[in-house]
Amino acid sequence: MTIAATRREFMKVSTMLAGGFALEFCFPLASRAAADAVTEVNAWILIHPDDRVIIRIARSEMGQGTMTALAQLVAEELDCDWSRVGTEFASPNEHIRRKRIWGSMSTGGSMGVRSSQDYVRKAGASAREMLVAAAAAQWRVPRAECGVERGVISHRASGRTLRYGQVAAAAARLKPPQDPKLRDPKDWKIAGKGVHRLDIPDKVLGKPVFAADVSLPGMLHASIAQCPVFGGKVADVDAREAEKMRGVKKIVREADFVAVIADSWWRADEALRRVRIEWDDAGNGNASNESVAAMLEQGLGDAKLPQARRIGDTASALASAATVIEAEYRSPYLNHATMEPQTCTAWLKPEGFLDVWTSTQNAEASMAAAAEAAGLPLEKVEVHKMMLGGGFGRRGAPQDFVHQGVAIAKAMPGVPVKLMWSRSEDMQHGFYRPASIARMKAGLDAQGRLIALHSKIACPSIIRVLMTQAPVRDGIDFTAVRGFSDLPYTVSNQQVDYAMRNGHVPVGFWRAPGQQNEFYRECFIDELAIAAGKDPVEYRLSMLKEGDKHRLVLQAAAQAAGWGAPLPSGRHRGVALAHGFGSYAAMVAEVSVGANGAVKVHRIVAAIDSGHVVNPDTCRAQAESNVAFGLSAVLHQRNNLKNGRIVESNFHDFPLLTIAEMPKVETVLVPTGDFWGGHGEPAILPLAPAVCNAVSRASGKRVRTLPLKQDDPRGA
Repeated sequence: MTIAATRREFMKVSTMLAGGFALEFCFPLASRAAADAVTEVNAWILIHPDDRVIIRIARSEMGQGTMTALAQLVAEELDCDWSRVGTEFASPNEHIRRKRIWGSMSTGGSMGVRSSQDYVRKAGASAREMLVAAAAAQWRVPRAECGVERGVISHRASGRTLRYGQVAAAAARLKPPQDPKLRDPKDWKIAGKGVHRLDIPDKVLGKPVFAADVSLPGMLHASIAQCPVFGGKVADVDAREAEKMRGVKKIVREADFVAVIADSWWRADEALRRVRIEWDDAGNGNASNESVAAMLEQGLGDAKLPQARRIGDTASALASAATVIEAEYRSPYLNHATMEPQTCTAWLKPEGFLDVWTSTQNAEASMAAAAEAAGLPLEKVEVHKMMLGGGFGRRGAPQDFVHQGVAIAKAMPGVPVKLMWSRSEDMQHGFYRPASIARMKAGLDAQGRLIALHSKIACPSIIRVLMTQAPVRDGIDFTAVRGFSDLPYTVSNQQVDYAMRNGHVPVGFWRAPGQQNEFYRECFIDELAIAAGKDPVEYRLSMLKEGDKHRLVLQAAAQAAGWGAPLPSGRHRGVALAHGFGSYAAMVAEVSVGANGAVKVHRIVAAIDSGHVVNPDTCRAQAESNVAFGLSAVLHQRNNLKNGRIVESNFHDFPLLTIAEMPKVETVLVPTGDFWGGHGEPAILPLAPAVCNAVSRASGKRVRTLPLKQDDPRGA
């Protein structure tokens, strides 16, 4: 996509093809005549006279490959020529006007493919049936006598052929079939194959437009300062010095932020530094790491906590157990730290229409936030979806940056204004992975078998913070207890208690919400295996029933990693098991601990069962992405709280994994083919426990707190 140099040219691009689709990775239009002749066979599929197929994508593309995978599923059922396929984002405005015709526009929870695969496949199959029916009608032959392959329809008896581009217009006038037959996955030709991703060539050439890249005629820029203490408000503002600075157009004061609008972002940010702001910290100015820990510990001490799971009589089983083992694990707040800071460009036009350009994981939520901020109905708002420079849950909910961008643009009606957060603003005003503490108590019988497990988890509720309309039933936030409330192991007596303790730090969906619990659970299971004198893999297998998919991935990972085989001197293995986001995953990590206590992760072997696999190359890439993202948190990252505010301000004190630290990653795909799971998050679930279990074996010291950098694992 290229933003045109003049307003007239820009408006032509932005309204092309049924009102406002931002073209991404499509074949260039051969001519204006060809563009005008494009046919919408159904809401998902556009066909050009020269047989180019454009598939509309309702989900967001943030590097995870969803755009290509969804296009594969549609193209598979359409039976078109994959080399002639392009994509474009579906228009949120048209989505509303057409009664949400494209289904969900939210991308999170590894749901992009698995929750829309059925209806996008049916869209492709329906279009195929309509195209073949149109050809049969033109030839005046029975539909059953016609076949299709790679976009060419043939009449078997006469040998006649027609291309999709020749019958698309006639097909679009036909009534869609009610229940088109879908292909059996064993017959897939496009789906299930490792095709090249459609977005990669343009990304290599730097063509895609991210929200930070948007440039419009006459556009102004804004930098923002929010109260450094969460929940605080603006008390007083002295902007006299900033108003005199070159390029400054306006100072915007809202209840909880101050922004400067200028003719460049650098000037806006420099002027913002000269604005003297007094903040009201709303009584949260003394909050700290210690106060958060005390809050969570108080929650764990509550004698009447709601129970997320209760099986058998855990208290009695623990009282009669031959051995009782207890442990407490902790993890900190974590920022998403997307490489592209939060950004939103808003243009409130004189005719009362609002255009927004932003990187979003949820176009409908962005649209709703923009409409609310502007005081406009949804039908008068368009959100142009840009490529995402990282999401990890931050750009899904909430849409604070969109609301702010529109509020700022309202101060300059008729002029596009691009709001971009500074890196420090982004680091210190996130919606963080919750800090949490887990206490576990297990009872073993005389043979070392686990007969009882009592788990208590204390952490803030993401659902309570972000989804105020969603019920928190019986005091339980399911994201806070997952991993324990759905324990994969067969244990006769289980109890899971949850202490909801919400501080003033906003929490949100961080890649694989609730994944700290796998760290707690799987490391504790290793502790139990050691106490029982059992091999960690065999100990887990003994608690999994035959035919359980957990067994499949655990055995696959162990076999691929050579579990039990000798390792080079100084290296040790750790294992972990997980289930989440529709898929099953197991992981083996090979780790060494140096003389100075430095942890080196040499090799990661992951086994994943997602039921079906649409693009194996992308699935493996996602596993590698999970490792790179997750290891940053395991080895280095934590957000500290002091004086009510986040201490870290940039990557110098919130470091990312370096290239030298990246281990070799081997991914074993073991799809059983009877369900649809995701790949964006499952591989991060067993990562921390697999690594920490290996570190514990290497150092002889049990790791119960993250990140590893804060403690010397040797116990020195």
